[in-house]
Amino acid sequence: MAPHSCNRSRAVALAFATAGVASTHAFAPSAFAGSKMSARHSRRSAGCMDMKYRVAVVGGGPSGACAAEIFAQYGDVETVIFERKMDNAKPCGGAIPLCMVDEFKLPETLIDRKVRRMKMISPTNREVDIGDTLKPNEYIGMVRREILDGYLRERAIEFGATPINGLVTNIEVPEGHNGKYKIVYQNYDGAKKVGTKEEMEVDLIVGADGANSRVAKAMDAGEYNYAIAFQERIRVNDEQMKVYEELAEMYVGDDVSPDFYGWVFPKYDHVAVGTGTVINRPAIQEYQKAMRARAGAKIEGGKIIKIEAHPIPEHYRPRRVVGRMVLVGDAAGYVTKCSGEGIYFAAKSGRMAAEEIVALMKANNGALPTESQIKDTYIAKYDKAYKPTYIVLDLLQRVFYSNNGAREAFVEMCDSEYVQKVTFDSYLYKKVQGNNPVEDIKLLFGTIGSLIRGAATAPPDRPFSNPVESLKRL
Repeated sequence: MAPHSCNRSRAVALAFATAGVASTHAFAPSAFAGSKMSARHSRRSAGCMDMKYRVAVVGGGPSGACAAEIFAQYGDVETVIFERKMDNAKPCGGAIPLCMVDEFKLPETLIDRKVRRMKMISPTNREVDIGDTLKPNEYIGMVRREILDGYLRERAIEFGATPINGLVTNIEVPEGHNGKYKIVYQNYDGAKKVGTKEEMEVDLIVGADGANSRVAKAMDAGEYNYAIAFQERIRVNDEQMKVYEELAEMYVGDDVSPDFYGWVFPKYDHVAVGTGTVINRPAIQEYQKAMRARAGAKIEGGKIIKIEAHPIPEHYRPRRVVGRMVLVGDAAGYVTKCSGEGIYFAAKSGRMAAEEIVALMKANNGALPTESQIKDTYIAKYDKAYKPTYIVLDLLQRVFYSNNGAREAFVEMCDSEYVQKVTFDSYLYKKVQGNNPVEDIKLLFGTIGSLIRGAATAPPDRPFSNPVESLKRL
């Protein structure tokens, strides 16, 4: 496999650099880019709807696109969606739950692979296959973000959202959030390589601009910790690809990550191989090297076609609504611990925030909602529906990703049919499962036994020196 050391170092450097500034994104050609970004969108006059409120959605990923789609269908607002690159491909494993396909009316052509088997590999390379509890029509969808994001964005545009190929560089907030917000951005419309500085006044802003959110910074949403996710897209031969036709792999061990997991996820004509960490981010390339070694012959000889790195939020932002500025998706911190899932929660939060704001405007005879009204609806409903999931997965990560003994126990537990069913059902349908008292008690004692055996058989974690970053969990 080609070393690509220069590209790899550049990807890591980009991920670290973007942790403190607005993300400029990695990008790749998209099947949806350009074809429908026609002159009819660029010719739309910004002043033709001056009598309407203007909503700016900053960020064109799943959260921003799903928010813009809802706003665009409400006649009393003009919806503008900012995205720096309309063919953007965010570094991402690309797994989506089954419920998302129906809920967001996604065509199956967006799904590269339907994963029906997962292989868990422990620190001692014990392998446990899971998936026997899945029904014939159940699967985990694997997508490429450039394809999924492009489809959702284009759908919002078809509903009437105005796309702006621009990078937001500053947001001027009126005193007390009374009055209009001024968005300053670089417009890259057409084939421009150098942006043109422009300004736009808006009445409400949805921040869907990722972990390095410019909107979050402008509204003083507070800091949060982040992981570095590193991923290589690797094209393997046809025989190797057959192995991953319906299979995804998860590797645990302090060699691939001291606090997360490594993965091999199948895509259309390649596999995505990656890992992530919070507590030892400077060593991410070492963990990725170990990840390739663990995958071994299954990806041997493959060609690295893309290297990606990106910061991933670890928890909610302290403030997700301030005035008429609202955060969704990664900008709000909606990525789960343990699994690192964010696509569904991004799309869901974007849609939910927009739906609640529109409902408030209709109830208020078209008036803009207040901060407290948005918190009492969007934030309250989102937390009621999904905060238990975040809490459970945070606890699981703290217990089972803390050392090799616990990781070994985690993989052993995955051999349980009950654990497999609860895990898959919770993931596929986004509801915390597990309400069988007898099985839950058996699982408790089984967990204790697995932890004891894991501590006895797994290799000890190797020490590393990263005294500053290892204490950065907020």
